[in-house]
Amino acid sequence: MRRWVLALDHRFDAAFGAAANPLKQLGALAFLLLWLLALSGIVLYALLDTSAEGAYRSIEELSREPGSLGSALRGLHRYGSDAFVLVTLLHLLREWALGHHAGFRAWSWLTGVLLLPLAYASAIGGFWIHWDRLGQFSAIATAEWLDALPFLGAPLARNFLQGGVSDRLFSLFVFVHLGLPLLLVFACWAHVQRISRAAVFPRRGVAVGTTTLLLALALAVPVRGQGPADLGNAPQQLSFDWLLLFLHPLVDATSAEFAWALLAAVLAALLALPLVRARPAPPVAVVDPANCNGCGRCADDCPYAAITLVPHPRRRAGVQLAQVKTQLCASCGICAGACPSSTPFRKTQAFVTGIDMPQGPVVQLRERLQQGLAAGRRRVVFGCDHGARVDTLQAPSVLALSLPCVANLPPSFVEYALRQGASEVVVAGCREGGCEYRLGPQWMAQRLQGVREPHLRPSVPARWRTVWADAGEEARLREAMETPS
Repeated sequence: MRRWVLALDHRFDAAFGAAANPLKQLGALAFLLLWLLALSGIVLYALLDTSAEGAYRSIEELSREPGSLGSALRGLHRYGSDAFVLVTLLHLLREWALGHHAGFRAWSWLTGVLLLPLAYASAIGGFWIHWDRLGQFSAIATAEWLDALPFLGAPLARNFLQGGVSDRLFSLFVFVHLGLPLLLVFACWAHVQRISRAAVFPRRGVAVGTTTLLLALALAVPVRGQGPADLGNAPQQLSFDWLLLFLHPLVDATSAEFAWALLAAVLAALLALPLVRARPAPPVAVVDPANCNGCGRCADDCPYAAITLVPHPRRRAGVQLAQVKTQLCASCGICAGACPSSTPFRKTQAFVTGIDMPQGPVVQLRERLQQGLAAGRRRVVFGCDHGARVDTLQAPSVLALSLPCVANLPPSFVEYALRQGASEVVVAGCREGGCEYRLGPQWMAQRLQGVREPHLRPSVPARWRTVWADAGEEARLREAMETPS
């Protein structure tokens, strides 16, 4: 599944460019759509007559003229709702296909799954407050579906048998459509709590393109009401939103009990996925208090907020110490690459860094580099375990060293390798937006460019280069290696 996702990513990269690939920004796109829904919803609510008698009339008057601002606003809100649910579903599917649902990602997965019922409930409630024939059908169908729950008292559908809907009941509809989105916003906030520098807004081109597309759709295909609600007559023909209102035909085709059982089973399966597909806990970064100076670079670079700074127990007041939260550590090693004590130029007998990975400490990387150069391998390639496999380049003249993430490499290793006799150094990582740990290639590029600490010194000879290639793109990596720098 992962290779299929990457193959699709590469097709979109070719069409839009890696920076503007919407598939790599689905989560950020969902946030953008949520902001658009919130802003358009606030304006629409200010213009809405919140009475059962006047709701339909006020909305229809707002969008009576095709191409008007009111029509565009109404269409933006409606089509934005469909887009939000669709993008959220695609984001969930993509993360599942990439295996991003267990371990340190379990919290994001669980909160993301719980967003789905909230999103659907919020969207369905929006049809009710329009109070046209579709809203009438949806409200009655939902009430009948809820009546199948054994713990409810008086049947909810009874509210629609009096020949009209009271303003009191309609106020409940409005509350549902206002209250649930507030819970949705809170759930989105919880969803990104364990992610550092969460992308809550896509790249400018993607944001502008998405907004423009929705506005164009709203103007080209205006949203129209389907006639005022009339509880004395059952709607015979409706223009149906199959994405947001799929529940109603599902109940009609089966039964309310079956629909409850099916949705509960799907939700339970999604929530149980982190347990079913659980993997052994990865090694956790280890802090050495004697060598940690509390600079905070590791905490700043950690992509999953797994590192915090606490008062140093062995030094003077004001000095801090990095502390790793075991359950959040991704074992990516980005923290070790950010530590200033990870430089291979250190002359101390025991090469111990402030923070390091037990399965592949920095001292071990230096030893492998020294041994390879001593054996006459003058072209050095540092790669990523999740990107294009650099071990396929191994040759008598090539030393290939793979790391958990390309940003696990302290940039000073590039200078060290050149000073120790390497003729060329290649740093290979995943494509933009394709990093298993989100920020690795970004941090590595900035360190090598000298705009992020620790940085590669400007005086280093320009006999190094970068290659960005995902898993399965070994041919691209090999081609780049064969091209003279």
